[in-house]
Amino acid sequence: MSGIKICGMGHYTPPKLMTNADLEKIVDTSDEWITSRTGITTRHHCVEETHSDMCREAAKMALEKAGIKPEEIGVCIVATLTSDFLAPSAACLVQRDLGLQDDTICFDLNGACSGFLFAMHTMECMLAASPQKHGLVIGAEMLSRFINWEDRSTCVLFGDAAGAAVVEWNEDYESIHALLGCHGDSDMLGVTGAGHKDPPQIFMNGQPVFKFAVTAVPWCIDQVLKRNGRTIDDVDFFVFHQANTRIIDLAVRKYHIPEEKYYKNIEKYGNTSAASIPMVLSELSQFGKVASGSRVMLVGFGGGLTWGAALVEFK
Repeated sequence: MSGIKICGMGHYTPPKLMTNADLEKIVDTSDEWITSRTGITTRHHCVEETHSDMCREAAKMALEKAGIKPEEIGVCIVATLTSDFLAPSAACLVQRDLGLQDDTICFDLNGACSGFLFAMHTMECMLAASPQKHGLVIGAEMLSRFINWEDRSTCVLFGDAAGAAVVEWNEDYESIHALLGCHGDSDMLGVTGAGHKDPPQIFMNGQPVFKFAVTAVPWCIDQVLKRNGRTIDDVDFFVFHQANTRIIDLAVRKYHIPEEKYYKNIEKYGNTSAASIPMVLSELSQFGKVASGSRVMLVGFGGGLTWGAALVEFK
């Protein structure tokens, strides 16, 4: 038996708020249309802040909460698809900004909205082989730089944010038993890249994505519970990727999850992709909803298509 536990969480959002009323001035939409279909009322967008600024601030908060010094970090992984540079990686910039040791393994991982889960599983594997047993996992996105303001179905959805977790590996800890999957699809949901003549932009085929999500979420939950030999009642809290409030509500009804065992912050932040799960975790920790010994089910899904779930515990 070996695995990781969460020692401390942190998060950061830029101060600029974009309200639904602000969006009504930019595109043909309305507050009623946005809230009824997504649950979003505000989202944060960077103005002067950089992607690495958000990573640094979220990581600093997580390290402080964990009581861990930068030199104790053996691996740093940033889950993102919107870093400031193709190279150097966002993780290398975190190494510079926080003063992590030069031999800290630092790299970015692109799993889209499931990225934090992919990074947590990767971290568990890497710390098993590292002499340093603490790792820094960051989910961060500056999606505002890729918004198509002429596409009213997507421009209302996305926000900028970063969430960070300090984790510890120990041979006596239970594995997070991450379940991860993907199915390559370049037409459903993503961000265009170098293979396109136009600047990178977010694209989404809404109805098929919704149908994919409402199928993937319960399947992931069932599989992870089976792997762990657990039941719904063994989970203290459920953390869903914050893509759409209706997707979360369907899962809540299916599993009869009581109100005190899940939390939604999509209303305040919108869809922040890889940052959304650690953002929820950080706020839950801040509010005292999760603490030492709390067992939390994480569920993600997004562009790729990617999906995943894991059962993590707080130290």
